[in-house]
Amino acid sequence: MKFCNIEVESPFFLAPMAGVTDVPFRSVCEDYGAALTYTEMVSAKALTYKDEKSARMLHLPEKRKPCFAQIFGSEPDVMAEGARLAAEISGAEGIDINMGCPVSKIVGNGEGSALMRDPKLAEAIIKAVVAAVDVPVTVKFRKGFEAGADTCVEFAKMAEQAGVAALCVHGRTRAQMYTGQSDRTAITRVREAITSIPVLASGDALSAKACFEILDETGADAVMIARGAEGNPFIFEDCLRRMQGRDLRRPTCGELLDLLIRHAEEMVAWKGERSLVEFRKHALWYLGRLSGVKPYKVQMSGVSDLAHLKSICEAIRKEDPAVKEA
Repeated sequence: MKFCNIEVESPFFLAPMAGVTDVPFRSVCEDYGAALTYTEMVSAKALTYKDEKSARMLHLPEKRKPCFAQIFGSEPDVMAEGARLAAEISGAEGIDINMGCPVSKIVGNGEGSALMRDPKLAEAIIKAVVAAVDVPVTVKFRKGFEAGADTCVEFAKMAEQAGVAALCVHGRTRAQMYTGQSDRTAITRVREAITSIPVLASGDALSAKACFEILDETGADAVMIARGAEGNPFIFEDCLRRMQGRDLRRPTCGELLDLLIRHAEEMVAWKGERSLVEFRKHALWYLGRLSGVKPYKVQMSGVSDLAHLKSICEAIRKEDPAVKEA
């Protein structure tokens, strides 16, 4: 299929997640079938200040599948320059504007989902970014801001008119954060209102079955998989197998541990062994798929070197616990 004039293998994308979708995780998910990925969200203002850490977050390996760089901010001129720098630094196939992040720190600065309360400012930002770069610009936003709010259709129409190449709707309000259920009807209504550009669905894509239900019920062009991929990059393989009419295949304990170690090794190669402190959350997500490994999870939560991580994995491998259904 084509997405923003880019050839992609399937409608199953890895969603942008702060502190999660770095180079090693994107690489693992690509290998298991993610057709398109997104970087972690990067501050446009930090890029204009030449912040090295922010620039490094935009690094894209030479061999990879299509990737969009996601930026956030609240000032049109800064966002335009940040988008230009993000495109230049990364060489990404597109720029995604985050207008959906619900975290208080982001919202308190008037960024992320706070922009849904100010459509005129959001429109100015979109137009400035579209004018600043030569790659497709997309926007990710939510059903609405306040509890019970439902402004996504109006917001989507504004973004379409402002020149975005695609939209992604998360079916929760900002007030919901990540609680409750995603409202698929919100995505459906955006899809019905917007016919000239692709519409992506986000929210509760926690299994292959859920991904297909979301696509079927909403009419979305693709689905963004976020929490469903944490500790379970196999979800993309599951989606592809289901699309091909093949039976799903639950990974063995050994396969899951092999992937955990491979992911850790790529993390160390990319960020150094100190990054294993950051990697602990990934390790615990992987182990969360195994039954009866609580003592090992306690050990893994304090891991700080690769040899220790591997020794824990080998101890688990000897016990060969059952893998839970995703």
